Amino acid sequence: MSFFDEVDEPPRTEPRRTPRTGTRAAPPRRRSGSGGGRRPPSQQQSIQTRRVVLAVVVVIFIVLIAVGVHSCQVNADRSALKDYANSTSSLISRSNDNGRQLFSVLSPSGSATPNASTLQNQINQARQTAANILSSARSLSAPDSVKTANSNLHMTLQMRLDGISNIGKEIQPALGTATSTDAINAIAAEMARLYASDVLYKDYVATALASALHANGIAVGGANGVTINPGQFVPDVQWVLPSFVASKLHATLQGSSTSGGKPAPGLHGHTLNSVSVNGTTLQTGSPNTVAVKPAPTFRLSITNGGQNNETNVVCKVTVNGTSSSGQTVIPQTTAGQTTTCDVPLKSPPAAGTYTVQATVEKVPGEKNVSNNSQSYTVTFG
Repeated sequence: MSFFDEVDEPPRTEPRRTPRTGTRAAPPRRRSGSGGGRRPPSQQQSIQTRRVVLAVVVVIFIVLIAVGVHSCQVNADRSALKDYANSTSSLISRSNDNGRQLFSVLSPSGSATPNASTLQNQINQARQTAANILSSARSLSAPDSVKTANSNLHMTLQMRLDGISNIGKEIQPALGTATSTDAINAIAAEMARLYASDVLYKDYVATALASALHANGIAVGGANGVTINPGQFVPDVQWVLPSFVASKLHATLQGSSTSGGKPAPGLHGHTLNSVSVNGTTLQTGSPNTVAVKPAPTFRLSITNGGQNNETNVVCKVTVNGTSSSGQTVIPQTTAGQTTTCDVPLKSPPAAGTYTVQATVEKVPGEKNVSNNSQSYTVTFG
């Protein structure tokens, strides 16, 4: 018998009466169409009780399922938020390390001006690292509670990539051309961009991330809490000052006061040692061949043969008989040391053979200029 089966009463049986003589027998009583008589009240109440109990059990089961699903969802959300926070901290740590490497490159030891090409290559490496970090950040899956923080994280890392890229574009002009002042000012402006990325991260990414973790009951910091990286990229706010940038690069801002008045006592002057193009040293008294396109860059190797450091040293290259020429200003050379300066031609000459003259110009106090220039026969093709 099932839980809700009804129990039918057995049909009543009445004793058959023997009809009297001449009396017609009474027809048998028909059963009602319902299939049975009415149930006793106690049995009806029992059925109703069972139905209520079953309904309560079903409701409790549904509630337990809902609570379990919600609990699983909450745990999943908390886990996703913690994973995102840890990934963000790891990315910012990588970015900070890249910043330390960059500013180490921009603060060379010693007093000599660093080699522009070497410095350029090192900055390019930092730029590639920044690009990889930004790409990793864009691949993160951010929970809904930190969508805005995630957008600001992308902006932080984009600003760092842009700042490094633009510094790389200005580093050679800052170290070796007549526009060094403009280039150093431009580098200082990019330093401001990098510093702004620190502000954006600390005030809008880290703060929002900490709030989201607290709202989800997740501890921040301490032995067991989630770590939020502080994210300092620029080591010193003074990097936004052009004078500070120039001092770190051992460069001299054009137009600034150097020695003033008479030259310092002692010997002054430079010697032009050699000239090369794309790694090939040009030979005097012999023909040389140089590709005409793109416009070539001549590298002059010079030695400060005096007893004094010199500032604003001008290197020039002229293709005689054409309008092609170039000039580079070295902010400073050190007494007794050899350095190089790269002189790009403003425009390539027409194909043909010309005399190319390379010169390191006379500095104040220099008396012997016989070793300041060299001429080469060059075929541009």
